[in-house]
Amino acid sequence: MTITVLLFLVGLFLIIKGGDVFVDRAVWIAEVFNIPKFIIGATIVSIATTLPEILVSTIATFSGNNSIAMGNAVGSVTANTAMIMAISIIFLSSTIETKNFKFGMICLISSAFILMMICKNGTVSALGSLLAFGVVIIFTWNNLSSSKQNSVLKTSNGNVILPAIPIIKPTKKQVFINSSLFVLSAAAITVGAKLLVESGTDIAKALGVSERVIGLTIIAIGTSLPELVTTITAIAKKHSSLSIGNIIGANIIDLSLIIPICSFISTGKFGVPLTFEPQYEMLDIPICLGFILIACLPPLLKKKFYKFQGVALLVLYFLYIGF
Repeated sequence: MTITVLLFLVGLFLIIKGGDVFVDRAVWIAEVFNIPKFIIGATIVSIATTLPEILVSTIATFSGNNSIAMGNAVGSVTANTAMIMAISIIFLSSTIETKNFKFGMICLISSAFILMMICKNGTVSALGSLLAFGVVIIFTWNNLSSSKQNSVLKTSNGNVILPAIPIIKPTKKQVFINSSLFVLSAAAITVGAKLLVESGTDIAKALGVSERVIGLTIIAIGTSLPELVTTITAIAKKHSSLSIGNIIGANIIDLSLIIPICSFISTGKFGVPLTFEPQYEMLDIPICLGFILIACLPPLLKKKFYKFQGVALLVLYFLYIGF
């Protein structure tokens, strides 16, 4: 058991540190190849920050551990919303400009509702997953469109110009180091995800705890640690938009990309839809939606966040995981 716990912690460390390095190197490589920053932010970085969750759930599905896969995706959204986003709301509620996140919050609520619709009788249908996947497409397209609009300047005569993008001229040594770190960090995330799934499953069996509980708590919170670190850093530097935007985007990817991917893998490899325990449909997904509504409805209706939201989310979350 000691070795299993050690492997679990090693996997967790590899995911967190690997994800951090991967994002930094991805941005650097994109800038070197003169890719506009709005594309970097809306695609590369947003996907890279959720890479731990993506790999953990897909590896779990390939291994036949559907409860781990489902629990990680749903549990990560619940943890992101009711713990990490709650902390942001408590400390940064007065500085958050809700207008920047209106469309994202609508997409997030839609993702949760769609997930409830497509999860019936203990399975996730491949056809329903296509509907969920559509939310990610719409969300990403909106990010690209909005970022592109914000990146243009208009002259006095109405002509539109694109600001010049600085091109980095790296040395051969820099290219080698950054490319190597990019590959190694991706490998670290992959290995870490595999260790996390396998050791997490072994721990669950040894302790008599269901894979569902392990997936919803330990693994879900573990893969959400990069978002937690980002949030703490954002609070310290008063960057409220960075924190809230990162959480909303990560949640949409978790619900509308990861679960459909797992569904496609299950259907393609095993010839059956992605299956899960009844508690997900009856308890965990509705609770996840409830947390999302608590977090998103006040800013959508009243155009501001309130500290009591954050406090309520934290209290309810700890009651939930304690239950």
